[in-house]
Amino acid sequence: MDEDEVNIREQNFHSQVREYIICFLLFAVLYIVSYFIITRYRRKADDQEDEDAIVNRISLFLSTLTLAVSAGAVLLLPFSIISNEILLSIPQNYYIKWLNGSLIHGLWNLVSLFSNLCLFVLMPFAFFFLESEGFAGLKKGIRARILETVVMLILLALLILGIVWVASALIDNSPASMESLYDLWEFYLPYLYSCISLMGCLLLLLCTPVGLSRMFTVMGQLLVKPAILEDLDEQIYMVTLQEEALKRRVNGSGCCTDYSALELEHELEGVRSIKTKLERRKKASAWERNLVYPSVMILLLTMTSISVLLVSCNILRLLVDESAMPKGSRGTDIGDASHFTFGFVGAALEIVLIFYLMVSSVVGFYSLSFFGSFTPRKDDTTMTKIIGNCVSILVLSSALPVMSRTLGITRFDLLGDFGRFNWLGNFYIVLSYNLLFAIMTTLCLVRTFTSAVREELFKAIGLDKLHLSATPRESEAAKSSANGHQKAL
Repeated sequence: MDEDEVNIREQNFHSQVREYIICFLLFAVLYIVSYFIITRYRRKADDQEDEDAIVNRISLFLSTLTLAVSAGAVLLLPFSIISNEILLSIPQNYYIKWLNGSLIHGLWNLVSLFSNLCLFVLMPFAFFFLESEGFAGLKKGIRARILETVVMLILLALLILGIVWVASALIDNSPASMESLYDLWEFYLPYLYSCISLMGCLLLLLCTPVGLSRMFTVMGQLLVKPAILEDLDEQIYMVTLQEEALKRRVNGSGCCTDYSALELEHELEGVRSIKTKLERRKKASAWERNLVYPSVMILLLTMTSISVLLVSCNILRLLVDESAMPKGSRGTDIGDASHFTFGFVGAALEIVLIFYLMVSSVVGFYSLSFFGSFTPRKDDTTMTKIIGNCVSILVLSSALPVMSRTLGITRFDLLGDFGRFNWLGNFYIVLSYNLLFAIMTTLCLVRTFTSAVREELFKAIGLDKLHLSATPRESEAAKSSANGHQKAL
């Protein structure tokens, strides 16, 4: 064995060790952050037995792992895009030699592998393990619960494999396809994950337009709005009178039923919440009211408009250029060519848009009435609901790179198994996906802004005050209190 061959083998060994260390450090950071996020929302255990405590702890670790993989899937495209631009700008720099195509491809493959593992093995195991009690007739304990969980997983795997087998046979009945049905690793799992990815993209198609329009409402609740054509002192005065009227009813509700008293308490909490918001708006500085809120709204509108514009341009490219199809990597290695006309500026814009789409999709997911019950609450979220949230976030985040490439938000090629989904080569599916996204986003934005105009018109003519009273009785009580106060003055 000559010296050159030994040097090459040593370099390959050191490169692989370096890549493993970097991947481990990145995953460790994501895992720690995910652990703190989940423990912030997880319901605290109340004097649980040792067995239940162990089961909850195992489910917590598996959920944390799934959330960390979800964060890694979200960061795949931004990390790859910025790495490509760095390698193009300073290719010979000694301190970035670790940043190479092998590392990027390895990260994509690892995220794809762990996404499959979490989705099909770890999360079902965590759910069944959490709900298991052991088969009847067996001694209760961890072993009995593990046995029941493994049996449930085997039955679930047989059911899913049977469904995939029948669906594949119905779609393509050719001899080659029939032979591939018996190949578990090379056919079943990629085909199944392709179906899950398509479902995730369809879920993003439903959630993202809703989230893009909902973002304006969410930011409007977090920021202080300008007081245009509004008298905050008068509104605070009316809400204070209503609060006093409700307090008197609560104090004199001894003869009322428990349900009526509870209803009054909820109404009083709602009025106090309105009063707190009005007082916060009154105490806010002119800079916060008149500059921050309009700037954030303009920024959201700009990013949403850019997203719709990029999708519209991608639709035109799909009609005239076959290379616009998201077929995966075309052989261009990391650091060989830039995908952006404006260099780092274009890369930064794409990264911001990708994160904006992910945040909007999560907001839209929890805004839908069907998934509203999944919304986690601080220190009051059960482990079952945490598992459901982690699975939902994993499906959304795993589909984010595919959706971004399909919509033309980024021109960066999908790497690893992400670019090998069969439906990505179907022109009609990709075109329909782009058209539906553009139409749904536009309709949601039009509806949001027209509703905002209606609200401002109601405020201008004073109809919004009708919504301050929870019931007509409270409205009359507030009016009588106001008349009595005026007479006393």
